Amino acid sequence: MDEVNSLSALLSQLPDWGGTYLHDLSADFLNERKRIFWGYLALSAVLAVLFLFSMRGYGWRSALARVFDKRVFWSGSAKADYVIFAVNRAVSLLISPMLLTQSAVTTTVFFAMSDQSVIGFQSLAGWPSGLIIALYTLVFFLADDLSKYLIHRWMHHWPGLWAFHKVHHSAETMTPITVYRVHPVEGILYGLRGALVVGCVIGVFAFLFGAGALSLYTLLGVNVFAFFFNVAGANLRHSHINIAYWPWLERVLISPAQHQLHHSTATRHFDRNFGAMLAIWDWMFGSLHLSEPEEELTFGLKPHEASATRIADIYLRPFRDLYHMARRRLVRKS
Repeated sequence: MDEVNSLSALLSQLPDWGGTYLHDLSADFLNERKRIFWGYLALSAVLAVLFLFSMRGYGWRSALARVFDKRVFWSGSAKADYVIFAVNRAVSLLISPMLLTQSAVTTTVFFAMSDQSVIGFQSLAGWPSGLIIALYTLVFFLADDLSKYLIHRWMHHWPGLWAFHKVHHSAETMTPITVYRVHPVEGILYGLRGALVVGCVIGVFAFLFGAGALSLYTLLGVNVFAFFFNVAGANLRHSHINIAYWPWLERVLISPAQHQLHHSTATRHFDRNFGAMLAIWDWMFGSLHLSEPEEELTFGLKPHEASATRIADIYLRPFRDLYHMARRRLVRKS
């Protein structure tokens, strides 16, 4: 019973690392666990202005004008982002209670491991607490980031998933809110991914070390790795400010410019830079593309995949695409 209580206490303290887009979005700008927390947005704007001033030769006024370009933030694509942001919040209130949770996965994994007699590593609870916390924080982060890379790559390579993911890629201008430009089906998939992966990590570590020994290194309640990622300008990934890193660093971390290449319509950029925070997965699996900071990019879909412009089409077209895919398959088999 004590272990159950410790596990419950651990789960109640954990930040939400499910990665799902279907949370209640009403307080995202005030929640330091969210990428679009106002503090992270402000820091990203400051970094962008400093970058344009020091590296691109802009004056202060022209740098500010470039960062807050009305043609970007009030474009048709950006306005669609804002509407999708609001619609998805309403959808999340209906769907979220029905989704698999990290708590359910964690509890299932923990008791499944406790019931077996093959692995008996609970003696590891005697490890130094600092080492346990460091190892737990690192594995937590790596498992979450790798799983994001994999599902993102699958969404590009499996036509049925691409039908939903291309809603995100239909953005023709990008702002920090573009991160929420996703179809609810994609949001559900990301939520399930987070629940399964993170729940498994917590369950395994709770079994090996004891739930009472576990906690994450955090800053403002955010995993330390995610905190520095947000502070370092994560919001600029979905923006028109193409900040690049040194080539050696872009093999480790995805720069804003690299993620913008991922959204590019240029053929050589297709299926590149799937990483969420780390570039090492792209490097390991052959999808890495270093930034091209001097080039103006065009964002959006391929010419034969015209972007849906009406909100209803954005939400319904993926289902029509799936219907046509299924129909073509049936025709080929007959």
